[in-house]
Amino acid sequence: MQYKGSENFSHNQSDRLGVLVTNLGTPDAPTTSALRRYLAEFLSDPRVVELPRPLWWLILHGVILRIRPKRSAEAYSSVWQPEGSPLLLHTAKQAEGIREALKRKYGPNVVVGFAMRYGNPSISRVLDEMQEQGVRKLLVLPLYPQYSASTSASTFDAIAKDFSKRRWLPDFRFISHYPDYPPYIEAMARHIEAHWANHGRNQKLVFSYHGVPLKYLTKGDPYHCECHKTSRLLAERLGLSKEDYMTTFQSRFGKEEWLKPYTDETLKSLPGKGVKSIDVFCPGFSSDCLETIEEIDEENREYFMEAGGEGFSYITALNATPGHIEALVKLIEENLEGWQVPKNEPEALAARQQRADEQKEAIYPGRDL
Repeated sequence: MQYKGSENFSHNQSDRLGVLVTNLGTPDAPTTSALRRYLAEFLSDPRVVELPRPLWWLILHGVILRIRPKRSAEAYSSVWQPEGSPLLLHTAKQAEGIREALKRKYGPNVVVGFAMRYGNPSISRVLDEMQEQGVRKLLVLPLYPQYSASTSASTFDAIAKDFSKRRWLPDFRFISHYPDYPPYIEAMARHIEAHWANHGRNQKLVFSYHGVPLKYLTKGDPYHCECHKTSRLLAERLGLSKEDYMTTFQSRFGKEEWLKPYTDETLKSLPGKGVKSIDVFCPGFSSDCLETIEEIDEENREYFMEAGGEGFSYITALNATPGHIEALVKLIEENLEGWQVPKNEPEALAARQQRADEQKEAIYPGRDL
């Protein structure tokens, strides 16, 4: 096997500390062909669909990738911005906000990058860039507050697969979840309170999380419990009673049972139970994306209003708001404890290069190594 090295390595290269922020992913364009490539990569991940590979390959390539890309392309077209997908744009802004905050405090020797688990910019490409910039200590932050094997663990798999092909590995830390992190809870609470101050408050607050198959819970995945924990802590911070809020799960796919209650079915039923106005917030989504903009604010809004609802308000994701960036920076700094940011003083770097040159000449005289 040929292992990846650093093409431009030199002993006087500055050592840097790296922070890699990741999210799920996005197609390159809102087209059928781009969606087919993206969905093929996403749905081929065994962490996402836990079925025997030969059976799933036949279903995926024989049925799903023949039907779903066109439908998904139409949905993406409705939310696509001139600069790209909302998820890509928000993640880039989040990374920039983190980068600027860390630069103000630690100087230029902390490198912040962002990557997507599926699609572009890929994890491998960004790790290549960070290695070339001299990153020797790496912290990875997947922007999934609640842990699931289908998201957080899948990101770890991708990092590990990339590392298995590299010659020089950095020191490595991985933030697998932060569902009860106080600054995250506080950032969400203030965001919701600001929305209420500007737009008023409806009868009930619905916390909608991305769903996963029920069997993942029964096999030990903590995602369901962590979602409910986040909801409880956020409701307590907002001073809500149990009647004031509820937790639901959206985006189910296929015919098997997923985590309940389902968001769409719940919103269709609420007006008949006397709940005529709702606010919907998605705590598990760090950025607005297809699932929040199109699925919640358009599709599920329609379900609720057609069922007799009178008021529907979607509360945007935290995105790159100052409170969110502040919470993420605090989380990163806590997980960087014990790692010193390299100073990279020119004299020290020059001395290191000189020592390396002298050792090389003493052992391999006259050879260009």
